[in-house]
Amino acid sequence: MSLELDHDCPGCGETKTFYRAASTLMHLGEKVKWHCPDCDYGFVRIDGNVDTGAAVDTSA
Repeated sequence: MSLELDHDCPGCGETKTFYRAASTLMHLGEKVKWHCPDCDYGFVRIDGNVDTGAAVDTSA
């Protein structure tokens, strides 16, 4: 897996290059944490199937 990922950043309001912050192997697959270098936004992907950044509500 790569160390960089282009992804929409709700904190910045545009597509940014996220950096791989950490990863670990778990029973569901590889869990990878991604972080935007320009703001505090981050999300997790597990084996490419579970993505906490897919449906983000920024209205709060």
